[in-house]
Amino acid sequence: MDPEEAGLESAFCRASENRLIAGYHAIMEVPTNVSLEKQPSQSGRDPRTPEPKSGRHAPRRGKLFHLLWPVTSYVVTNVTVTLFWLVFFVLNRTVIIGRRNVGEERNTLLLSNHQSMLDSFLVGLAAFYPQSWLKPRLIPWNPAAAENFYKNPLLAWLADNWKCIWVREGRRDLHALHRMIQVLPCGVMTLFPEGTRSRDGAVGPGRPGAGLLILATRPRVIPVAIDGMQAVLPIGRYLPRIFKRIAVSFGSPVDYTDLLAMPRTRETAQAVIDRVMAAIRVQHAELRGRRRRDVAAVDEARRSTL
Repeated sequence: MDPEEAGLESAFCRASENRLIAGYHAIMEVPTNVSLEKQPSQSGRDPRTPEPKSGRHAPRRGKLFHLLWPVTSYVVTNVTVTLFWLVFFVLNRTVIIGRRNVGEERNTLLLSNHQSMLDSFLVGLAAFYPQSWLKPRLIPWNPAAAENFYKNPLLAWLADNWKCIWVREGRRDLHALHRMIQVLPCGVMTLFPEGTRSRDGAVGPGRPGAGLLILATRPRVIPVAIDGMQAVLPIGRYLPRIFKRIAVSFGSPVDYTDLLAMPRTRETAQAVIDRVMAAIRVQHAELRGRRRRDVAAVDEARRSTL
């Protein structure tokens, strides 16, 4: 096990015992990023390695930002998802399956496969829009890659107001895990266990970090499958395509209670996330089958009119 993985496990044990960890205000759930905030250990990093372009730490925010954040986050997020509602449901054809499985309980973790940079918006919108206008606590937290969502000050400001949790380039971010462990019990979170976007739309293996989060917070885990987003916004493209088919499936909560009795190790965390990924793969296969049947029905209808 390398030093960073060992650090994640030891930090997980400490965070499990005390969830009030520096980085987020315990009541308002506002990102603090204050100067006293403890920064993640760099013991596993080569000092000769250049700094990531997005920077090593999350951007600092002042008192005015924190004062306005409950309002700006509510407005910015709901306006943004309303615009994306037009993209997903008007300009593209999106089908939602199993939305009733999500519910509105706190400490709910939506674990999804990952196909595009817009997936977090799609999952949150499909699960909670338009209820999020009346119930702001349903707006999910979204761990976000620093190199994609914190490229410049404007995008970083938007990301913070989208309730993004800054995750450093290279992942295995100990401090991001701390923040997730604190905020999840008070709300909802969307997370992509694969850690990166799929290039062909297939569901890849999950990483143990999401399993550590589950073991620490014991949330309701909802498996989510997405199909079609790789065609709407593939890797390397910045504007979404239109007139595509998108499907989102929310499965029943995953039962992992038997794994809670096992030692809290990286192997147990991997076992938890493997169980979730198995459920996601089943749902994804069903979505792919549904797509093939729909295409076949359209082709049959065309042939019958000729």
